[in-house]
Amino acid sequence: MGKIQHLNKYFDHTLLKAEATEADIKKLCAEAKEYDFYSVCVNGCYVPLAVEELKGTDVKVAAVVGFPLGAMSTEAKAFETDWVCGVGADEVDMVLNVGALKEGKYEYVRDDICTVVAMAYENDAIVKVILETCLLTDEEIIKACQLSLEAGAEFVKTSTGFSTGGATEHHVSLMRKTVEDKAKVKASGGIRDLENTLKMIEAGADRIGASASVAIMKAYQQK
Repeated sequence: MGKIQHLNKYFDHTLLKAEATEADIKKLCAEAKEYDFYSVCVNGCYVPLAVEELKGTDVKVAAVVGFPLGAMSTEAKAFETDWVCGVGADEVDMVLNVGALKEGKYEYVRDDICTVVAMAYENDAIVKVILETCLLTDEEIIKACQLSLEAGAEFVKTSTGFSTGGATEHHVSLMRKTVEDKAKVKASGGIRDLENTLKMIEAGADRIGASASVAIMKAYQQK
């Protein structure tokens, strides 16, 4: 594929490690400002800090909800969504309930997503639904995408980056084909170099979640 205009705007510059400190988050935000990334993606407790660090820029703040397992109650996810949005998150990356999906409890999964979407919508935020594709069959990925659309989510997302695998071209392509133009696709998990980034975009990703965004951009600028 040819050179992509504004590759920087594909990136949710991400730091979700348990050992991340305030200094690490400040560095993440400084890098996001330097490269004008689309957003930073952080754990909920760091949303106020990220909002403060990014004040006066167009870099958005995304917060994870129900992370990384997705197995807490819908009520807990709703509370978390309301809290992160209340302190300034523009986007919510929520993990769906993988076990419920695999058991065929589709109404529960849809309602779980719908509750988070409604709470985010009240706060003018959008929702990305993390499917954790490495744990799902192709049929389950298709169903998860369909349920996410029914629930009103703006994005479907491949992975947390904390399970057994990350984004693959096949899964991104399958998600793109399933949601068509009704939602966007975020590829995340294990995307650490320019070649893989470009492959994900070619497969249909609208957004890239990565902690290696700076290294990827440096490689891109040297092309």
